[in-house]
Amino acid sequence: MNTDLRLNRRQEELIAIVQREGFVAVDELATHFDVAPQTIRRDLNLLADGGLIRRYHGGVSAPSSIENVAYAARQTLQAAEKNRIAQAIARHIPDGSSLFINLGTTNEGVGRALLEHRDLRIITNNLNIAILLSDNPTFEVIVAGGVVRGRDHGVTGEATIELIRQFKVDYGIIGISGIELDGTLLDFDFHEVRVAQTIIDHSRQVFLGADHTKIGRNAMVRLGDFSRVDAWFTDKTPPEPLIPVLDAAGTQLHIAE
Repeated sequence: MNTDLRLNRRQEELIAIVQREGFVAVDELATHFDVAPQTIRRDLNLLADGGLIRRYHGGVSAPSSIENVAYAARQTLQAAEKNRIAQAIARHIPDGSSLFINLGTTNEGVGRALLEHRDLRIITNNLNIAILLSDNPTFEVIVAGGVVRGRDHGVTGEATIELIRQFKVDYGIIGISGIELDGTLLDFDFHEVRVAQTIIDHSRQVFLGADHTKIGRNAMVRLGDFSRVDAWFTDKTPPEPLIPVLDAAGTQLHIAE
């Protein structure tokens, strides 16, 4: 698997189309982008090698609903959009706040965006974020114990949950892998979902950072729905069916354009 991916705009849009449609023929993609089928096939080979799609004869489908894309590849996907989302979330966190930050590449962007703040108290199960935020001498960073995942330096397990339960913080910042049009929030790892659910239960406000490519993406573990989320920070206006869902849940929508 090639995890050192640098995708162009066509390739990123191609991934979004496949996630939305489920299965797309090569000829349809060539027509949509107005390029030769050979060009699309080169894109598809690159994306399949990176685990971002699955190739079949004559077409492609979304990746597995039971396994997430490799972490290094996720770091390069929608990087500019994730950075805008992270900056928007950071602007809503006042100095002197307490917060949870869980796993995900968008949340690591939030960590970077928070470095100019002062006097934050952060509890995290993401070792990458803990190391990053420890550079600010006004921060107190608490790392949740548990089992460390080598692929992304996330920490999960019963010890992680028990540590989180000792706190009630101002803000819980969570990520997600998939959002269905009925507002269901999905992820790939049952252990990670249990940690996120505990963070939600012990936060006064819950902020979700998720770009538009998460909409319609399949994952097998249900985290909850938007009734558990106070504010969703994303990069594009969501599809029309999601708007009344957000209204009914009372979830504020912030578009980081």
